[in-house]
Amino acid sequence: MLEKTEAAYLAGIIDGEGTISLTRAHVKENRRPVISIPSNDRELLDYIKNLVGGYITSKKNYKPGTHKDSYVLSVKNKSIVMSILRDIMPYLKIKQKKLRAQFILDHYDNVTCRNGKYTDEKLILKHKFEQDFFSL
Repeated sequence: MLEKTEAAYLAGIIDGEGTISLTRAHVKENRRPVISIPSNDRELLDYIKNLVGGYITSKKNYKPGTHKDSYVLSVKNKSIVMSILRDIMPYLKIKQKKLRAQFILDHYDNVTCRNGKYTDEKLILKHKFEQDFFSL
């Protein structure tokens, strides 16, 4: 659980540059929540990684003389993502990001089977959840 100042700071970073989305690790998998933050400032991403976890990847710099190196912090662990979303919800200001965070908190667990084995009707609900999420 983040302290209030840390949660507010992280919400500002996510409002400004981050994304709250659903992603797949493999083509045939269902989507799962992810928080990602791109930045040229590795120190900032290291600070956030120390707060909440996740991992940092480097993006290929095709014009090193022109562009700075860039990085992306990704948090995909479901329990960590849900905890972050709960902590930052009161501080998010961008409407779409606030709606997406609340939608995941309200519905994701209801449409996700713990063992990953879905009946046909549960799979329909899961896909509807994904469609509704991306239409926000």
